[in-house]
Amino acid sequence: MKTACWSCGSGLSAGAPFCDACGKVQNPAADVTYFYMFGLPRKLALDTAGLERAFYKLSRKLHPDVYARASEQEQQWSLEQTSLLNDAYRTLKNPITRTEYLLRLEGVEIDQDRSAENGAKKESRVPPDLLEEVFELNMQLEEMRMNQKTGEDDPQLRQDLERAKTQFEGQMADSDSQLQALWANWDAALDAQDEASQSGAKDTMVALLDRRRYVRNLVRDVNEALGA
Repeated sequence: MKTACWSCGSGLSAGAPFCDACGKVQNPAADVTYFYMFGLPRKLALDTAGLERAFYKLSRKLHPDVYARASEQEQQWSLEQTSLLNDAYRTLKNPITRTEYLLRLEGVEIDQDRSAENGAKKESRVPPDLLEEVFELNMQLEEMRMNQKTGEDDPQLRQDLERAKTQFEGQMADSDSQLQALWANWDAALDAQDEASQSGAKDTMVALLDRRRYVRNLVRDVNEALGA
């Protein structure tokens, strides 16, 4: 989609932060995506070093100090473009938030979105293969909290929780490896315009992220109990 520069009238792509002809900062578009900010396709395997270089290059051009003598409108646009750029960089540089962001663009409702909308903490469903481990962990956590209230110390219990934490952290690392493999599936399907494969990769990523989020919360609960 094309638009025109507000200053010189030259044609430019809608959402472009600058006019290529005159260099003037543009009014941020409401529907610009984080991928578009960096001129990237909606792919998940990114060159993060290249992303960082692009971020600093754009940051220098958009910095509000550059527009200290510009009009009030241009100063405001530089602030808004800088804020958008920072959000885009933070989201895309992290593999998990990058994946969640792309899934949202694809119309997927992430669990934490539903939780926020409901205004209450969502009770996640325990992955079936973790039922026994989670039951045992919850018993250990409850015992640890009780010990903390009474001032007791149980070295064996602490050791068991440390072991559980290591185990769940390993599961998170496995999930990250599986997620990277799914990025390749998604990117290849996008190149091939294979909608069926894209849909399959998307569904698998959603399930994997749900499981990863659950395990991450278990690690958080253990850390809290251990006082880490």
